[in-house]
This record gives sequence, C-alpha cells and structure tokens, in this order.
Amino acid sequence: MIFIKTDEELRQMKDSNMLVSKTLAEVAKNIRAGVTTNELDRIAEEFIRDHHGEPAFLGYNGFPKTLCTSVNSEVVHGIPSNYALRDGDIISVDCGVKLKGFYGDSAYTFEVGLVAEHVRALLKTTRESLFKGIEKTIEGKRLGDISHAIQHHAEKAGYTVVREMVGHGLGKNLHEEPEVPNYGKRGTGIKLKYGIVLCLEPMVNLGSRFIQQDEDGWTIRTRDNQPSAHFELAVAVGKEEPIVLSTFEYIDEVVQKNLL
Repeated sequence: MIFIKTDEELRQMKDSNMLVSKTLAEVAKNIRAGVTTNELDRIAEEFIRDHHGEPAFLGYNGFPKTLCTSVNSEVVHGIPSNYALRDGDIISVDCGVKLKGFYGDSAYTFEVGLVAEHVRALLKTTRESLFKGIEKTIEGKRLGDISHAIQHHAEKAGYTVVREMVGHGLGKNLHEEPEVPNYGKRGTGIKLKYGIVLCLEPMVNLGSRFIQQDEDGWTIRTRDNQPSAHFELAVAVGKEEPIVLSTFEYIDEVVQKNLL
C-alpha cells in the first residue's frame, strides 16, 4: 500500500528530515583523516538525541549502529567501526531519524582530504543524477520517469548504476512502498500523486554495476573493488514542482568552510 500524506503530515515530515539533514552537517564538521567511523556514529547519535529524535537505523532489523558509513568500494550499509579515515578516501554517510512519529532519511558521500579527480567526478555526477530524478517528482509523472532520469545521467557520463539496491517510500515507517529503482523506462510504473513521499538514492559505481555482500551480513560493496558514490534526499510529489523535505544545504555550508 502506498500512503498519501496530508499537508500537515508533510509539515511534520519536513521537521524529521531537517533534523537528519542537520545531523549529517554535524557529521560533516568531523570528516577528516584520522577520525574513526565509530566516532562519527557517536557524534550523530548524540546530536539526534539532543534534538529530541531517535536514531532510526539503530536496532532496525538488528543493525547495530546509528549511521551507515560506507568507505570507497563500499556501496551502502557499512557498519561504523574503528576504521580511521585516510586522506583520499570517500565515505557515504547514510542517516535516519524518527521525530514525533515520522521518519527522516538522507545520505551524502564526503571527500576526505585530497581525493583523486576521477573519483571526485563520480561524486559530482551521482549527486547530479539525484537532482535529475527529483525534477521528475511531480504529480502526473510516472515512477519510471524518475528512475530513467537517474540512470540516463549516470550512464551518459560513463558510470554504472547499482540495480539490486533501491530507493523507497518514507513516512511513519522507514521503508514504505513504492520501491524506487535507479534505472528504468520513461512512462512506466505507478502514476505519481501529490503527497507521496519518496527517498531517491542513486548508487553509482566507477567500474561495473555488480555488487556483493560482506560476511557481516550488512555491508554491500562493488564486486570489482572500484569506488561507489551514494546520495539520498527525501522528496514529496508536488503539484507543479517537487517538495524536497531533506536538504544538503547545511552540509554544503560546512564543506565550503572546510575548504577555506
């Protein structure tokens, strides 16, 4: 079942998604060589609880941490550990919160220090592909329009799109229908209606699209060990334009300050 949110529910979801966006910005302040992914996880959990939210991933289907931290060839669902970030790494940080009964969800792939130019280009294109999908999140479009826009932009640049892992609906549950593949055909899939909330999250690989799961039962990585990028925002279907619920604005401010 696909849940249609009322305007009041969308306002409440804006709050939960603003909290997750600000949490990722707090994490961004601490992205540097030498910091462990466990430390990033601690910072995120503390920030969420200090702002009256609950970490959505902690304990979800047995997941042991607040964040998913996926480094380099890890695509998604990496478990925070004592791994210390190194200059040249990239790290996808995926975070979910629950606030007043509604979930927020967002992910961002960060550069650690000086990253190779071809890897930076992968991140740029992946982020762009997310916004290409967001542009199609309008009433009357179809789900396949979103999926095709993401796939076309990524593949046009020479990258591959992960097919086994998908975006999803969001609301009073962390994962709701429909699933949102990052590949597809225009004009196919369900017709989008005002008030449907979707998490769009392209996962784009530098090498082949094929993935595998680690023995920990969670971490997904590229089979060829090439880097992968992942960006995610929550978006409600709007009548004339998308209603973007989470934002990279706070993260971008931190990243720009770090460059000064």
